[in-house]
Amino acid sequence: MLMDTATIVLRGGNGGNGCLSFRREKFVPRGGPNGGDGGNGGSNILEACEGRCTLLDFHYRRHYKAESGKHGGGSNKKGRDGEDVLLKVPVGTFVREHESGEILADLDEPGARLVVARGGRGGRGNARFATSTDQAPRRFDEGGGGEERTIDLELKLLADVGIVGAPNAGKSTLLSKVSAARPKIGNFPFTTLSPVLGLVRYGTGGSFVMADLPGLIEGAHEGASHPLGRGGRAGGEVRDPHPRDHAVRSGSLREAPARRSEQDGPLRRPRERCAGSS
Repeated sequence: MLMDTATIVLRGGNGGNGCLSFRREKFVPRGGPNGGDGGNGGSNILEACEGRCTLLDFHYRRHYKAESGKHGGGSNKKGRDGEDVLLKVPVGTFVREHESGEILADLDEPGARLVVARGGRGGRGNARFATSTDQAPRRFDEGGGGEERTIDLELKLLADVGIVGAPNAGKSTLLSKVSAARPKIGNFPFTTLSPVLGLVRYGTGGSFVMADLPGLIEGAHEGASHPLGRGGRAGGEVRDPHPRDHAVRSGSLREAPARRSEQDGPLRRPRERCAGSS
């Protein structure tokens, strides 16, 4: 079992301003105020979707802003409301407040929704302020600002395939070749300190999740640690016996002793060339 996390910033759209306008028409004296209201800003909504299995999309884009409402117009025209931003997350996603860590919701059912950052309210036009004593008001409201929140998304993910192996065995390279993930790759051990997930697509619409797990060291399950800081909890990300792909360095295969049967005959070494021989 792996914990997939993502931190995103959501901002609701601003409300549109109300309009200050008066009716001006031939043969209609003192037409009165006709300023319309501004539109409401769009909100950011999270929706649990069965078609999603990871939070990979939120690793590449972290900022989302809904559309702002349009301003009101004359002739009592109301401004258009801003469109909402609908973000689809996997079923079972926990939503937490980034600062306090408070759990806002557990989207554990398909179709469950949570409005995270609401849009601002549209301002009122001057037609709303007309009274018997003030028949020509010059007052209007500006639109309210949208909410801005930073939240953490957490998903306990069951990866279909986990890549397990010694440090610097090529696990991250394998994941980068078969998926769109871009893990850190370097010619030194322990470039991967936390699991990296990748979505592998095949056929027409088929996909599965592959996880690049940190390199294993001898005695890690007993609390041994590496000078770089990895160890102790190494291997703790794998909690369920799902299929695992063991990555083995090619050098370890060359160093392994050759095994031959008696029928194959003695093992012959390549003839060495002496210095100066042609």
